[in-house]
Amino acid sequence: MSQTAQTETRLELADPQAYIRRQVGLVGDRDPMAVLSSTPDRIDELIAGRSAAVLQRRPFEGKWTPTEIIGHLIDVEWTYGFRTRMIAAHDRPTLLGMDQDLWVAAQRYNDRRAHELAADFRAMRAINVRFWNGMTDAELDRCGVHSERGDESQRHIRLLLAGHDLWHLDQLKRYVDAAARLD
Repeated sequence: MSQTAQTETRLELADPQAYIRRQVGLVGDRDPMAVLSSTPDRIDELIAGRSAAVLQRRPFEGKWTPTEIIGHLIDVEWTYGFRTRMIAAHDRPTLLGMDQDLWVAAQRYNDRRAHELAADFRAMRAINVRFWNGMTDAELDRCGVHSERGDESQRHIRLLLAGHDLWHLDQLKRYVDAAARLD
């Protein structure tokens, strides 16, 4: 498990409220839907002009590559898309946590091209943004019960996901820059 992922996983499991505060704090006064809508463009900007070899480099021992970070964002997009649809269709469904490192490893993301993964993420995000933008206030207030964090409304999930995007966009920028310096 990467050190960054270990830290995030420990924070989420050991103190779910600290994890929530961090994610919400990253969003600040920004509109979560604006953040979510802009993430695909930001990913494209961060990897523009970079070769597959650079993006597949592991710039820090035991941590993800830039390509794996994008793969992780895809995994989270699947997960949050599923969770929000469960909440839309069921009364207070259980929302299971995930082991992000197992998911990244199982998908073998670093064997793929980051630019292709970014295109996959863009397509998935577009589907989810359309779904989330179509929700009424009553639908946004519907809740599921996260297995580690407790009650989470649709509105709250969008806010957490926006913070998650910002966290990993910052990570992606730092990792791409570090991987490029290894030339």
